[in-house]
Amino acid sequence: MKEKEQERLLNLKKIEIELYNNGIEYICGIDEAGRGPLAGPVVVASVIMPKNSMIEGVNDSKKVSEKKREKLYDEITSDAIAWSVGIIDQNEIDEINILNATKKGLNNSLKELSKKPDLILVDALTGIDTLGIPYKSIIKGDAKCYSIAAASIIAKVTRDRIMRQWAEIYPQYGFEKHKGYGTAMHINTIKEIGICSLHRKTFVKNFINM
Repeated sequence: MKEKEQERLLNLKKIEIELYNNGIEYICGIDEAGRGPLAGPVVVASVIMPKNSMIEGVNDSKKVSEKKREKLYDEITSDAIAWSVGIIDQNEIDEINILNATKKGLNNSLKELSKKPDLILVDALTGIDTLGIPYKSIIKGDAKCYSIAAASIIAKVTRDRIMRQWAEIYPQYGFEKHKGYGTAMHINTIKEIGICSLHRKTFVKNFINM
C-alpha cells in the first residue's frame, strides 16, 4: 500500500482509533443507499470491522466507481467481524415514508448482526432504535469514518445488484444504468410509458399525473 493511501486510511479511521483507545472493542458502522430514488428499495448496511482493518480504497461509496465498489464489497465482507443488511421495499416506503423506512431498515440490519457491537457510528440519522446500543450520529459520516464508509459500500453494492435484477424484468426503464434515480432518461420513460411495480408512488406523484 502506498504511503499516501495509508495516510488517508489512518485519517479516515481517526474516530475509531480514538474509540479503541478509550476501551471500545466492537464498533459498528451503519449507512444506507437509496433514500432518493424514484424506484426500488432502501438498503441499510451494518458492519463491524476488525481494529486493524485497512482495506485499500475504502471510501464514501459515492467517490468510488461501480467496478471498484464490487471489488471492495468482497474485501469488506470477507474482512468483517460481522455484517448484515436491512432492505425495505418501495411499497413499505410508500406506506411509512422514506425516513421511517430507513430507520426500520437500520433496526432490521442490527437484529441480523451475528456480533453485538459496543457502539454504533451512523451517518446522519438520529432518533433511531438501536436495540439499546449507544450510538453516535456523524454528519457526512461516510466521508469521515472508515466503518461508515465500509457500510456505505455494502449498502450501495447490495442495492445496485437488486436494481440490475429488476432491470431484467423491466428492461424498458434502464434500471441497470440509473438504479432508479430520477435521471432525465428515467423521468422521460415514466412520462412515456407510466410506472411499474418498482416505483415509489409517493415519489413520482410530484411530476406524474397518476
